[in-house]
Order: sequence, then structure tokens, then C-alpha cells
Amino acid sequence: MPQVLGRIADLAQAHALAVMGSVGRDQADLPDGVQTLVLLGPHEPGFWKTFSASPEYMDSAPDPMDRWSRRVIDAMARQLGARAIYPFGVRPPHPFYSWALATGRVWSSPVQFLVHDTAGLWASFRGALGFADMLDQPARPAAPPCTGCAQPCTTACPVGALTPQGYDVPACHAFLDSADGQRCMSGGCAVRAACPVSRAFGRHPDQSAFHMRQFHP
Repeated sequence: MPQVLGRIADLAQAHALAVMGSVGRDQADLPDGVQTLVLLGPHEPGFWKTFSASPEYMDSAPDPMDRWSRRVIDAMARQLGARAIYPFGVRPPHPFYSWALATGRVWSSPVQFLVHDTAGLWASFRGALGFADMLDQPARPAAPPCTGCAQPCTTACPVGALTPQGYDVPACHAFLDSADGQRCMSGGCAVRAACPVSRAFGRHPDQSAFHMRQFHP
């Protein structure tokens, strides 16, 4: 497994992607024929520089990041003899939320968004590689990053739309339409940005702005 994961990590890093966790069939309900699933997400710093130089980003066609992800991860899958699986373009969607939790590197945060051991609340997944072999799993973190944390995410939303009590989506969208909401639109969700692990992740503000435009066109 270390050699396999090392090769995956090397191929991923060439495209500014990282292995965000892996899970075996004995730990989660995986697609038919898949014994081990390896989740891929942005490697920071550097992902935005790589993606924004891609033909998909520059051709002005819809869904540039999804198209980029398919091109890159499909190629990785061919090289590795794996199956490419995505969190988009399929109905019903694949349960990436559950798969992420099963990796042992991702948890449900105090505000219910996923929190990753290195990406914090900037956790996201561009796709996954499914392998037909059961691969040994690497050591997992002893505790989630929220343990012992002051949990600034719980009070960071400027209008209280996202708290441990729930997520008021209409209130969030209404705030993003206001002048004060442009700070979130340009720099990303204030709740996600407040996470101490998020702050150390190195995500480019332009990437956060890109995702906010997808969420709130």
C-alpha cells in the first residue's frame, strides 16, 4: 500500500491534487467492483495556479472545474488501472460525504460541514479513484482538529445563518446579495475561513471566489 499510495500522490501532485484519504470496502459501502477508494482534492498552495492556467478555465464553457477534474482524474485512472468516480454528473450522487467520514481523516464539524485534518473547512473533493484490490489503510489521525479548538466557526457567520443549530440557506443567500456580503463573495465563506486549520491551508482567495460564484451566481 505505501508504494501504491506514493504513486497516486506523485501523479496527483503533478496536477496540484492531493490524496485526501482512503477507505476500504470493510469500512464503507463502495460501488460494485471497488475494494478501495482513494479521495482526491486540491493540494495547497498551488491548486488555483494550476487550474486557472488550464484550457477548461480559459475556454469560457460551463463547468470548467468539473471538466478539468474529469480530464485529469480520468488520465490518472488509466495510468493506475483504477476507476474514476466523481461527486458530480450522476444521479443519485455518490455519497462522498459518507466516504469522507469513513477515511478517518474527515469529520463532521461543529457546524456540520466536513472538516479535514489538513484542509480544515476548505475540505473538497474533485473525484476519487476506485481500485479492485483491497489495499491496507495508512495510519489515521488520533483525534479531529476540533478537539481542543476554540471553534470560531460557530460564531463566524456575519448574519448567524450557519451555526451549530443549523444552516439558514435563504438568509445566507440574502446576505450575499448585500454590500456587506461581498466580503464573503470575494474571499469565501467566513465560517470556513475561520477554522484554524483552514487558515493554514494556503487556499487562494480567487479559488474561494470562484466557488462562491457557483454557489451564489
